[in-house]
Amino acid sequence: MSRHPRLALAAAATAAAMALSACAGGGASDTAAAGTSSGNSGGAAAKAGTINLYAYAVPKVGFDKVIPGFNATAQGKGVTFQQSYGASGDQSRKVAAGAVADFVNFSVEPDITRLVDAGLVKSDWNANQHKGIPFGSVVTIVTRKGNPKGIKDWDDLLKPGVEVVTPNPFSSGSAKWNLLAPYAAKSDGGKNPAAGLAYLEKLIGQHVKVQPKSGREATETFLQGTGDVLLSYENEALFAERNGDPVEHHTPSTTFKIENPVAVLSKSKNLATATAFRDYLFTPAAQRLWAQAGFRPVDPTVAAEFAKDFPTPAKLWTIADLGGWKAVDNSLFKKKTGSIAVIYDKATA
Repeated sequence: MSRHPRLALAAAATAAAMALSACAGGGASDTAAAGTSSGNSGGAAAKAGTINLYAYAVPKVGFDKVIPGFNATAQGKGVTFQQSYGASGDQSRKVAAGAVADFVNFSVEPDITRLVDAGLVKSDWNANQHKGIPFGSVVTIVTRKGNPKGIKDWDDLLKPGVEVVTPNPFSSGSAKWNLLAPYAAKSDGGKNPAAGLAYLEKLIGQHVKVQPKSGREATETFLQGTGDVLLSYENEALFAERNGDPVEHHTPSTTFKIENPVAVLSKSKNLATATAFRDYLFTPAAQRLWAQAGFRPVDPTVAAEFAKDFPTPAKLWTIADLGGWKAVDNSLFKKKTGSIAVIYDKATA
């Protein structure tokens, strides 16, 4: 795909921001970087085995809490984790191409479906009561501290001169959620798609200045000073705020529910352990850890405990409201023919 001069310059700025971030020693989760963690070491770990975990970029902060929690259980004692984080679509394609994985956590369902189609994940991966989704979030708007441009809702993003940072939807699941939120708001949940697409054409064509590869790269690009607004997961905004970064978030009254699925690889050499880890994520103990990390728990009892941390938007559209991921991907994001894909092609021509 050819690049518009504006986006070419923006890409250079993004690369510079990433280099600065690397020099500062931060951001291990914005690339497919691997790391090892364990509650034990030595012979116990060897006996218990290692779980190769592939995930999208953002939930590392959550896994940093739930992996030690799992290691503290009888089933998780001595288990080590080899972790890889990166853009959701890229991670999914790596596993489909042969990267050794036991457990995956992606931003969007189609990245799991790719592995089902490849014969790597069973078709009933989402058969539990939570449909394979142990935590969630909502799409939010992140601004500079003090919100100098007064940006709080979708219409504010189209103000003259406002520069928006959001990832590339062809590599990042985060980007798809970010775009579906205003699309659903403006199209009344897909009832008036022309209105939703008209909004996105203005947003993408006139205001999106950079397209980082993943949700975490987008955050770090914004923190390095690029743009006026970051579209992101609520949990990512909370992560930045809790780290003391000079930002604040504003969740529009009408936004979108984010659902990030997990699955076990059916041919895993550590199938029993990987399955035990997946099941642990839905326990009350793990749900509280996810909530503490800024992710919305799916357990209703735990969700009630953390209700003050996660306000309920006036209207929360879901992927089901738009017909499900298969319909959405085909109609909106399919390369060259999807309506949003066409808008991106036009903006970068």
